[in-house]
Amino acid sequence: RMGMIGEQADTVCEPVPDVQSRLKCRGQVLQSTATVTYEVSVKELGYRPEPYAVADALMLADGKPIVEITNLSLRMSGLSRTSIAEVWGNTVAVDVTPQPAYVGMAYDVKPALYDRAKILAYSNGNPSEAFGEPYRIFDRDRVLARLPGPPYQFLDRITAVVGEPFVLKAGASCEAQYDVPADAWYFAAERSGFMPFSVLLEIALQPCGWLAAYCGSALTSATDVSFRNLGGTATQHAAVTPGTGTLTVNVTLTQVSNSAGMLIQHFTMTVTNRGATVYDGTTYFGFFGRESLKHQIGMPTEKPAEFNAEQLASPALLNGKLPSDAPFPAPMLRMVDEIEGWHPAGGRAGLGLAVGTIAVDPTLWFFQAHFYQDPVWPGSLGLESFLQLGKFAAMQRYGPGRSAKLTLGVKHQWTYRGQVVPADHRVRVHLEITAADDAAEQLTADGYLTVDGRIIYKMTGFTLDCR
Repeated sequence: RMGMIGEQADTVCEPVPDVQSRLKCRGQVLQSTATVTYEVSVKELGYRPEPYAVADALMLADGKPIVEITNLSLRMSGLSRTSIAEVWGNTVAVDVTPQPAYVGMAYDVKPALYDRAKILAYSNGNPSEAFGEPYRIFDRDRVLARLPGPPYQFLDRITAVVGEPFVLKAGASCEAQYDVPADAWYFAAERSGFMPFSVLLEIALQPCGWLAAYCGSALTSATDVSFRNLGGTATQHAAVTPGTGTLTVNVTLTQVSNSAGMLIQHFTMTVTNRGATVYDGTTYFGFFGRESLKHQIGMPTEKPAEFNAEQLASPALLNGKLPSDAPFPAPMLRMVDEIEGWHPAGGRAGLGLAVGTIAVDPTLWFFQAHFYQDPVWPGSLGLESFLQLGKFAAMQRYGPGRSAKLTLGVKHQWTYRGQVVPADHRVRVHLEITAADDAAEQLTADGYLTVDGRIIYKMTGFTLDCR
C-alpha cells in the first residue's frame, strides 16, 4: 500500500541486518484445521535508505495462537525513497509519517525499555525505581556507583537488552540512544560546530555503566564501591553536529574478572547514526572500594617529557593564559587555564611540547554531575584538556583559527590510573607531538595528566586535524 515496489531484476527482498528475531512454535496446522489466520503488527516502517519494515507476527489455527515471530524484518534492497518518488511522484503513497508515540528506524529513534525517568532514578534518584527491588538497599542505606547526571548525562533510553538482570556474565549487551539537541550547551561551549570529543566519549561509555548496573555488579560486594573507567582504544569515524539527530550505542560485556577485591569488566562499544558508524572501540572499567581509591599511586614509572634547560631559557618558549576566544572553548568547557610552556622543538621527537595547568575548584559544575554521592573530575574532561592543548599547538604551528579536532579513522588510546577529587589542588597536562604532517596539517600527540604531582592519565596516538 505504500508503493514500495521495484523491478524484479533490481530489487531483492531480504531480512534487515542486525535485527534479532525470535520464533516460537506452539502448535501445528492439520488436515482438520478449518482456518489459518495471520496477524502482522508493523512496528517500524521507513527507509535505511532502502525501504524496510519490522513487525511482530502471529499465526492462528482456528483462533488458537500456534506460531509467534517477534521482530520479523524485511528490507527491499535496490530501492530508496528517491527511486520510489521518481516512479510515483510526490504523493502521499510514498510519505512515511511516524505515529505520534513512536518514530521508526528511518529517524533512528526506538521505543524505550528503560526510559528517561528510570535513567534519572539510577543517576540521581532511588535506584530501585530504575532496576527494581534488589536495588532498594541503595535507596537509603548504601551508596551505589551511579551514572553521570545532567548536564553531563548523555543517555536518553535503553531500547534493547540481552541477558538476565542481576546476573553478571560475559555476553550481556544493551542498546542505548541519545538524541543530540541542536541547541545543546556543549555545541555553544565548544565553539567549533562539532560535538566535543569528551561528550562523544561519554555517549559511548555511559551505556557500559548502565549495563554493569543492570547485571547487578554492585550487588556482588557487601561494601560500597565506586565505578571508574580504566582505559580504552577507539576510533572516531564521523563528526557529530547539531543536525546529527539520534545516536544509537551498542555495548557488550565481553569479560568479567574478580581479583583481590577488584571487579574488572571489559566492553565493546559502537556508536552509530542512521546505520553508519560514528565511533567504536573497546574499553574497561573497575569497581573499587573507597579506601583503595584514596591510596592510588597512579603511574609512577611513566616519564612525561619536560623542557630542557636550553628550552626554558629560549625566547621561543611561550607561556601565559590559554586564549579565551574561538576556537578555544567557553568557560563551561575550559579545561586548561594557563599555558605553563610551549616550545616548537620540545618533546622527544623535537616537534613540540605543550604543558598546561588548571586549579581544582571544588565548586566546578561537573563535580555535582559526576557522580551523585561520589564527586570526581570526569576522565573524559581530562582528555578534553589534552585536546585543548592540541588546539594551542596547532595555532602555534599552522596559524590562528585552527580547530584541532580528532582526525577521522585514526585509532587513539587512553589509560586512567587515578582520579581528581574536590580536595585536590592542581591539574597539569602534557602534550608531546610525536608526528607532524604539515601538508595535511595534522599533528599526532601523546600526553599525560597529573594531579598534585601524581601521573594518573596517559593519552596515546591522538591525531588532530588542524585545518
